[in-house]
Amino acid sequence: MPGEAFVPSHVLVTGGAGFVGSAYVREVLGRRDGTRITVLDKLTYAGNRANLEPVAADPEQAARLRFVVGDIADPAVVEPLTAEVDAIVNFAAESHVDRSILDPEAFLRTGVLGVHVLLEAIQRETERAVEGKRARPRFLQVSTDEVYGSIDKGFASEDAPLAPRSPYAAAKGSGELLVGSYVITHDIDALVTRGSNTYGPYQHPEKLIPLFLTNAMDDQPLPLYGDGLQRRDWLFVSDHANAVDHVLRHGTPGQAYNLPGSGERTNLEVAKTLLAALGKPTTLLRHVTDRPGHDRRYAMDGARLQALGWRNQVAFDAGLRRTVAWFRDNSEWWRQVRSGDFEAYYERQYGERLAVTGER
Repeated sequence: MPGEAFVPSHVLVTGGAGFVGSAYVREVLGRRDGTRITVLDKLTYAGNRANLEPVAADPEQAARLRFVVGDIADPAVVEPLTAEVDAIVNFAAESHVDRSILDPEAFLRTGVLGVHVLLEAIQRETERAVEGKRARPRFLQVSTDEVYGSIDKGFASEDAPLAPRSPYAAAKGSGELLVGSYVITHDIDALVTRGSNTYGPYQHPEKLIPLFLTNAMDDQPLPLYGDGLQRRDWLFVSDHANAVDHVLRHGTPGQAYNLPGSGERTNLEVAKTLLAALGKPTTLLRHVTDRPGHDRRYAMDGARLQALGWRNQVAFDAGLRRTVAWFRDNSEWWRQVRSGDFEAYYERQYGERLAVTGER
């Protein structure tokens, strides 16, 4: 463990109404240690203020939360907020590979231009710190294991080359490179985390586990890409959120940290496990045409994170049981999310694929 920890008193959480960002807000405020949080979220389809209802329902936590609707790519919004805080954790992202194939420009705006705007603001605040006008701020960029590309054998360390294979992963990798350039050129205090495939409560139903869960609950087919043998290392959302905060407080400036999951499974194994948990037949599985450039396996080495004293708390099977129970108990939440624009997206992404199997 490093010696003295970085202890933020006021954190700007961008993308704080999204899946992992809102989990981070809930976890940090739930500790009741006095930390204040300002959430900045554009509230696109993936941002949902309902994800923060547990905070709003607790007066003590709600008093330490401020919510700002805005775009991280807008300097007029970002700069005054950056001046008020001592740390920024950037969860803001367009986060689904399928959508990045359909609309890559949105991913570049948030993942590259948005990161640039945040870094410019951090640079100015760092200069103010050098002049003695404020404490030195810290920036943490939340990234993904997908920046390594497909890992056929072994495990990727933080020193492995970035080899993204989708527009989503390329935008994330570009954001990381920007962060590194500002560390070297402008001496900002910044870190990067690369999280594994994350799952849990409040996840948008476009992603594999909640998509398959909600489809199965309605006895709808589960569209499984290709042979379903793509392998992912699954990370429960509270572990992801708490690992990010651990790196923020204990990480070495300028370093990247892998956040591995607690269970490597094929997509087919996950789908069958979900069906069994719901008491649904495997006949709901539909193997459909694979997406372009689908990475076969993600796997990361977590030694650097472990050296900071962090271990995941939720095993995959336990996390999956909690996830299934949450979606069973919160059908109003996910039915609202799946209404409207989601139906058009689903038809565009899976309609023709399912039509080949005889189902829409």
